[in-house]
Amino acid sequence: MGHANPGGSGDTGGMSSVVVEPSGPLVGTVEVGGAKNSVLKLMAACLLAEGRHTLRNVPQITDVDIMAEMLEALGATVTREPGDVVVIDTPAADQLIAEAPYELVEKMRASIVVLGPLLARCGRAKVSMPGGDDFGSRPIDFHLLGLEAMGATFSTSHGFVEGEVGDSSGRLVGAHIVLDFPSHTTTDNLVMAAVLAKGTTVIDNAAREPEVQDLAALLNAMGANVCGAGTSRIEIDGVEELSATSHAVITDRVVAATYLTAVAMTGGELVLPDARVEHMDMFLRKLAAIGVELDHGPQGLRATASGALRAVDVATLPYPGFATDYKPFLVTALCVADGVSIVTENLFSGRFRYVDELRRMGADIRTEGHHVVVRGIERFSGAPVKAADIRAGAALVLAGLVADGPTVVGDAEHIDRGYADLPGTLAALGARIWRQ
Repeated sequence: MGHANPGGSGDTGGMSSVVVEPSGPLVGTVEVGGAKNSVLKLMAACLLAEGRHTLRNVPQITDVDIMAEMLEALGATVTREPGDVVVIDTPAADQLIAEAPYELVEKMRASIVVLGPLLARCGRAKVSMPGGDDFGSRPIDFHLLGLEAMGATFSTSHGFVEGEVGDSSGRLVGAHIVLDFPSHTTTDNLVMAAVLAKGTTVIDNAAREPEVQDLAALLNAMGANVCGAGTSRIEIDGVEELSATSHAVITDRVVAATYLTAVAMTGGELVLPDARVEHMDMFLRKLAAIGVELDHGPQGLRATASGALRAVDVATLPYPGFATDYKPFLVTALCVADGVSIVTENLFSGRFRYVDELRRMGADIRTEGHHVVVRGIERFSGAPVKAADIRAGAALVLAGLVADGPTVVGDAEHIDRGYADLPGTLAALGARIWRQ
């Protein structure tokens, strides 16, 4: 990806540790920026129409760079411009390369979302089996079953999934698809595939996330006909072709949750001018329950915290329930709250792997199946720990803010996949934190 502005984009200079020392209250204002879980799908959607697409409010994170490399491997040109703008020039369908290389898909599971657009635009696609964060099995069967219902046939060999559209016109055909589970990525993939299909596609038990609505808004601006995004039933009337457009990415609710949890733990006052409170209802309820004062006014969302946090029980559920991405932050905060909390993971089997690292820092946590029981302690104990994935890494940084002695978070390049500059932002709020 061509960079008109230097730096950014999780530029670690090859260093992969973050050092955190005990910090006082955090005070200041944080611009949250664009949503990782939206922008990657929006970038993939740009494959659906020839021409120059402009995405604004694009976060400077490593995952955006990986998706940009993916699009370039498929034949598009991607340029980052000043002001968090990314421009994607997509060629004619016959100039697209319908094969997603292993080394890029391996880096990021979200790359599987190029499958739907490639099948819709080129009539065929070859995509490596996905890699990315290691927290349990997330098979792509849902994607393939949905696309098969729309007329694609798949074969799997040598680590690749190869798909072709059976219809003689080379176009997918509308279908009624009922998802076994409201998977966010599957919903995105199927919606993108359906916009150029012949006829009408109905997706029942669809994911309802704000990021799905953001994708639908982009597609409709390109000339698609998507109705019902944000509900469990999405209807798509296929069109013959789409045109390039311009779109601003919604705010990242998970990044917002990270900074809100930080101030909950350290005390202080934080203002998030661009936070979308309507996307974070369940998280904000839990934050208020543990003792954070929240106020949403003209300046944005203000969070004020002082005194001890309170224990609370929480269970992850598909949106609008409590998101699994929020859980590592809340678990970390509950480690230093008064009382006993029970946290239940209903979505991903391996999403408790950061718990061992929190234990290294003195946390009193017991795992029982898909539950964790957290008994609050006064402070963490600084220790060397490792980030297993994006959110686990951020959670360990938060723990370091309220530990006695320094905490060194290794494998910090994981954090850069989802945060433009977590250490720099926290330092600007008063935290003692730096890269080494």
